[in-house]
Amino acid sequence: MYIIQQKDKTEQIQNTKIEDLEFICHLFDQAINYQKNKGYPVWNGYDKKFLKTDIENKLQFKIVEDKNILCVFSICFSDSIIWRERENGNAIYLHRIVVNPEFKGQKQFEKILNWTIQYAQNHKLKNIRMDTWGDNENIIKYYQSFGFKFIENFTTPITENLPIQYRNLYLALLEYEIKTGE
Repeated sequence: MYIIQQKDKTEQIQNTKIEDLEFICHLFDQAINYQKNKGYPVWNGYDKKFLKTDIENKLQFKIVEDKNILCVFSICFSDSIIWRERENGNAIYLHRIVVNPEFKGQKQFEKILNWTIQYAQNHKLKNIRMDTWGDNENIIKYYQSFGFKFIENFTTPITENLPIQYRNLYLALLEYEIKTGE
């Protein structure tokens, strides 16, 4: 468990549980509606089976305050389908970040990044990697404002090894280098 001490509240980053799954699906539904309403690229649904597997494998996390889930995200340690020849075993990958709309604007991604940096340092990983919409310049710039570097654009293959929302998707690949002493 990772504690985030704010002025007047305490938040935690902890693994999601199977009893969170329905609410997590609700967050994904809300995110898809938000993307549609804003005219952004839209996830082509989401794969509940992948979400459940992330929970079971303790690869999905939630930021919680009291009993409220502020945000969810998944991690993995290998992503050869998307990162191909760049996959070298020394990175942590961030995936499926979804913020609860009730808690937007509260720097959820900054909290995720700080947790991930600490995790990477503790496990001697050199990079944090993620992907986002390749044709959404605003979100790319947003992640770059945190120190991520644009690596390349890539269109994912159509394969059952990827969740539905990641198939045939035009992505921007981004990487954050962990500096010693960070």
